[in-house]
Amino acid sequence: MRGLPVITAAEMRRIEALAYAEGMSDESFMLKAASGIAHTAEKLLLGVKKKVLLLVGKGNNGGDALAAGTLLLERGYPVRAFLLYPLVACSPLCQKMAERFQKAGGLLEPFKTDLSPAEFLIVALVGTGFQGKAEGPLFEAIEAANLSKLPLLAVDIPSGLNGNTGEVTSIAIRATATAALGLPKIGFFIGKGFDHIGKLFVLDFGLPPSYLNQAQPEAYLFDDKQAPHLLPPIKRTRHKYQRGYLLAIAGSPHLSGAAFLSCKAALRAGAGIVRLFHPPDMEVEQSPDELIHEPWSLPRFLEESRRAKALLVGPGLSRTQPVFTQLDQLFSSSKLPSVLDADALFYLASRPAPPPHAILTPHFQEMERLLGQPPDLKNCQAYVEKWGVTLVLKGAPTFIFEKGEKPLIVPRGDPGMATAGAGDVLTGIIGALLAQGMAPYPAATLGVFLHDLAGEKAALRKTSYAMIASDLIEALPEVFKDLTRKEVER
Repeated sequence: MRGLPVITAAEMRRIEALAYAEGMSDESFMLKAASGIAHTAEKLLLGVKKKVLLLVGKGNNGGDALAAGTLLLERGYPVRAFLLYPLVACSPLCQKMAERFQKAGGLLEPFKTDLSPAEFLIVALVGTGFQGKAEGPLFEAIEAANLSKLPLLAVDIPSGLNGNTGEVTSIAIRATATAALGLPKIGFFIGKGFDHIGKLFVLDFGLPPSYLNQAQPEAYLFDDKQAPHLLPPIKRTRHKYQRGYLLAIAGSPHLSGAAFLSCKAALRAGAGIVRLFHPPDMEVEQSPDELIHEPWSLPRFLEESRRAKALLVGPGLSRTQPVFTQLDQLFSSSKLPSVLDADALFYLASRPAPPPHAILTPHFQEMERLLGQPPDLKNCQAYVEKWGVTLVLKGAPTFIFEKGEKPLIVPRGDPGMATAGAGDVLTGIIGALLAQGMAPYPAATLGVFLHDLAGEKAALRKTSYAMIASDLIEALPEVFKDLTRKEVER
């Protein structure tokens, strides 16, 4: 399931230094990078010859942009460049690319905050080595770019963003897209990074694989191309119990909707039968027609658990002592693979250990409660190493942690998924995959990916403003159709 390694900016500089020490050419790297940057810009421009403005700093990052601008000039795009600093203050390679840019007909001007009549920006003010605070001219340039509301391609990293930590000390570019060189940086996905990178393109700049393979990853991106191969197989002769029997412990008198969303999502995600155990005083008239439901009873649960394949626990349960007593009974008696969310996570925070081999799906605040401190990559990994669980840290993006593995990042989805009930839908999807026989780690990863694709499709139909959790369920059939046809787009 691993895709590209995700590394720190410092690690990228380390492996580049190894290449330079062994005779690799920084100019050849720059020209190769420029080719990818220009191609990405054309892709974003859809081939329309709009006016392109380069915002150029004094380092080799600025040289990358100028070299790309030269290629765009040669392809018929009107391109000019604003230099943030005098040319004599720029790196030798940046100066060389500026000369080539001017010889190709490009206009090179001192920076000014009025960016008109530009229609598209390529921003390369500072590179991945930046760790300080954007001030003075740098602050002004970033602010002008953001205020312009123009489509904006960031070169390697959005200027002002820390590639190691994702921190933005004062201001950073909010990119439409980022053309990352070599490998994606961890700062894109933690801190404030994901708010700034836009659509991510990872470009080959000519660094041989022998150097890239020496990089020490912090995490990996999920390999989208593997998703169709992870889907549970379908047999023509199966019946509903073989397709996947899922039990659900969810809902309360005032939170029945969370339970119904999870169960309906599970049915849409492939479970053959879902049985909801609910409190005796919970109204069930609005439940999905396909859902089997009955009041909670430990003997009945134990009876059904003998033929069920998986269990979901938590959506809408509430946080009362009777519920906690029920969960004590449940986890002391059930050995079913399980996915735990919402109030089940609140329950776990007061217990010595999670059930073994469970999938936990906390958001950041729930994870902070489980850890007793704000979550980060290290303490989340330590948690799964200690308890042997699979951990889905929900957010933008979502991280999946597994014992003995580097974290997986799924950088998909849509901002409209920040809506009540979306997490309940994810719980149901993962529960369905468990019920269909998937192991916890791939079930959690594929479940997150399916959920994110559903969010993207729902946003296309309803917009990021208007989509609600049930729209994700409605989008699932199209998601499965795309995956079974192997037509998932990056």
